[in-house]
Amino acid sequence: VQLQASGGGLVQAGGSLRLSCLATGSIFSINDMGWYRQAPGKQRELVAVVTNSWMRRYADFVKGRFTISRDNAKKTVYLQMNSLKPEDTAVYYCDADIIGYNNYEEPVVGLYWGQGTLVTVSS
Repeated sequence: VQLQASGGGLVQAGGSLRLSCLATGSIFSINDMGWYRQAPGKQRELVAVVTNSWMRRYADFVKGRFTISRDNAKKTVYLQMNSLKPEDTAVYYCDADIIGYNNYEEPVVGLYWGQGTLVTVSS
């Protein structure tokens, strides 16, 4: 199982970006999916999480600006980021709680991380 994040880039303050994270591999089901970020010199922090029953939770610093969503058929989680600020500059990572299969076709529960995608917001 792998997660591949994409959609980062350079944007001016006030602009928007949409991040995507695709899960691939031998997957039975996906539970929670989320986005975290890590700015230079800071610890990784939660941005948003969406459960498989569509309950969503956001960090206070993105409420009203970011929206997390998922497409279960595509095994993808998205993060729509609007009204971006310079302080949103960070590497954004997706994670997912996935039930997959091992080489013996046995179900295995694991927490997987994407490789990170850089978001840079200029002032």
